[in-house]
Amino acid sequence: MTKILLILLFAPLIALALLYFIFPGRLVAFGRWALRKRGGMVQKSVAVDGRDWPYLEGGDPAKPLLLLVHGFAGDKDNWSMIAPYLTRDYHVIAPDLPGFGENERNPDLAYDLQAQTARLKAFADALGLRRPHVGGNSMGGWIALRYAIDYPDALASLILLNNAGVNGANESDLQKQAANEDYNPLVLANLADADRLVAMVVHKPPHIPARLKPVLYADALRYRDQLDGIFWTIATEGRDHPLNGRLGEVKVPTLIIWGRHDKLIDVSCVPVLEAGIAGSRSHIFEHVGHVPMIEDPKATAAVMKDFLAGLG
Repeated sequence: MTKILLILLFAPLIALALLYFIFPGRLVAFGRWALRKRGGMVQKSVAVDGRDWPYLEGGDPAKPLLLLVHGFAGDKDNWSMIAPYLTRDYHVIAPDLPGFGENERNPDLAYDLQAQTARLKAFADALGLRRPHVGGNSMGGWIALRYAIDYPDALASLILLNNAGVNGANESDLQKQAANEDYNPLVLANLADADRLVAMVVHKPPHIPARLKPVLYADALRYRDQLDGIFWTIATEGRDHPLNGRLGEVKVPTLIIWGRHDKLIDVSCVPVLEAGIAGSRSHIFEHVGHVPMIEDPKATAAVMKDFLAGLG
């Protein structure tokens, strides 16, 4: 009996060890499945203008709807860690944008912000999403902001998490490093470069086991050149056509969330957004960087839910 108990006790650990050393891809896939399962998120897809859009969906469709948009080089699973704290009270939908994740990676598409925002609206229309609460992180926050400006009657509120698209008083580390336009800090040179990139995005970088890196960063390396092209498209637009002067066009209730230690988009953008968007409110986390919904999903969800509950 003791031997049986020991086998039952150690079998899962042995299985995980085998997956780690022999099948790391399956271990990563299992971790992704477990995160989605914990948050009640299920992968689905919908055809939008002849293009298949994969997305995650969770929560009760009868509850208020949250449409969440990932950032540059991200995907729909950027929201899987925060999903467990949202899907009990909200109907959550998080798509892969064209050019990212499992969506079409067509290098000939236009990836400017107006084009991507129009595609997001077509996605919402294809699913019949009526006036969702729209939130986004980084580039996704820029798209969410454009959504509120371009389609003011198509959303109930706006949630911006470290959004791009505006300029603050201070330059970020990313802006300084990319100033000469011959170095892109957000594109991986190789696997050894991954730790540098993670440390730039996250305030307290987690340890990433070496065996998992080739799996986790396969797409980033495979689509490196295309991601580089998309980055310079949006970086140039952000430099030459920021939305600072159009913030007054946002007419929906707006929540601004930021990480104090953001190296990509400086926290000095917060007062710019507050001053430009009438009635907006903000929350700055003192212990996170560029991705609050990943670095502290529970606290980020609490701020979001408090804001949404106050809308009545």
